[in-house]
Amino acid sequence: MIEIQPVPSVNAELSVPGSKSLTQRALIAAALARGESRLCGPLVSEDTEYSAQALAQLGVRIDREDQECWIIQGNGGTVHADGTTIYLGNNGTATRFLTSVAALGDSAVTIDGDERMHQRPIGPLIAALRGWGVDIVSVRGTDCPPLLVNARGIAGGRTILPEGRSSQYLSSLLLVAPYAQRPASLEVDGEVLSKPYVKMTLSVMADFGILADCTHDFKSFSIPQGMYRGREYHIEGDASNASYFWAAVAVVGGRVTVTNVPALSLQGDIGLVPLLARMGCEVTQAGNGLCVERKGGLEGISVDMGDMPDVVPTLAVVAAFAQGRTEITNIAHLRIKECDRLHAVVTELRRMGAQVEEHGEAMIIHGDGGDCLRGAEIETYRDHRMAMSFAVAGLRVPGVRITGEGCVAKSFPDFWSRFALLT
Repeated sequence: MIEIQPVPSVNAELSVPGSKSLTQRALIAAALARGESRLCGPLVSEDTEYSAQALAQLGVRIDREDQECWIIQGNGGTVHADGTTIYLGNNGTATRFLTSVAALGDSAVTIDGDERMHQRPIGPLIAALRGWGVDIVSVRGTDCPPLLVNARGIAGGRTILPEGRSSQYLSSLLLVAPYAQRPASLEVDGEVLSKPYVKMTLSVMADFGILADCTHDFKSFSIPQGMYRGREYHIEGDASNASYFWAAVAVVGGRVTVTNVPALSLQGDIGLVPLLARMGCEVTQAGNGLCVERKGGLEGISVDMGDMPDVVPTLAVVAAFAQGRTEITNIAHLRIKECDRLHAVVTELRRMGAQVEEHGEAMIIHGDGGDCLRGAEIETYRDHRMAMSFAVAGLRVPGVRITGEGCVAKSFPDFWSRFALLT
């Protein structure tokens, strides 16, 4: 357990580790590419460790001796598994991505994870892969891992993704589609959420040499056959992880510059910054990064967060220190994250004395400037984003204690040392 020490204000300039989302996408493209790739500034964390180890099990050579630059010898789309069981913990992105990569092979592969991963649905991805001729089953019949993939390649042609509420299903299919045995097309039923993550996937694919065609609403895709080309790829700082430092300014006042997350980031979570501006912060560009400053008060806002679910906990904590009502909508997909993140955020804010409403796809925070908040022991539910977002509250409210603080290793192993720069 760690107790956060309050501060009167913050004034810091810092960097954050590389983007987890970009690191995992670039790893897949580099692994399937022809030739050598160099990933510069990757995130070194529990999740990316799972991804890299899984790709090594599938025959990809990855040199990570230099943590600042990984060297990947691409396999040209040739996947060797030979009855392997791939364990991915609670890494939802890697579980979804590696399921499709494993389908490119020529033998059986089991995709497994921890107890929480056994509760996280993957049925839509299973259905879409079956549409491309993949023999895949949920071992327990739950439409969740563990999964058995009796791989013999991906046939291609047309398939349908039954629903797009997790963009990771869609990204998983797109990343492997160039290696289908005939040109692949993909239709999505229902609303596509987290669209910035789909844009990110298409951008990484393009950077590695494959241009997919799609409709403006991301409901229909045509992916040409081809092969990614090895290259040097630079990974920008993680906007989700930067959010906690920008939120710290919003909560206690002062000024923080994150030097390696650009204003024109590929990451959708950069969208938190203009929301903080709406609430009362000032935002300026600072070199290749962004500076957030607050001198006055904060006001509640209403916002659809369907496209940036990972920073909902960050925004919710900030909202508890604002004046007035903050309504965060279109976030039902938070319930299938590392924990039921919607319910968890509401529960822990209430534990601190905040007045919060929980709805099926929304939460409403009735802020009073933070006056009603009190210290509490915060349950993290083994969820890295719960730990980091509620640490921000402790900068203002005495007595905030974070349990299970080691869960930050999933995406930000040295979070606590960098967070200490604010205190």
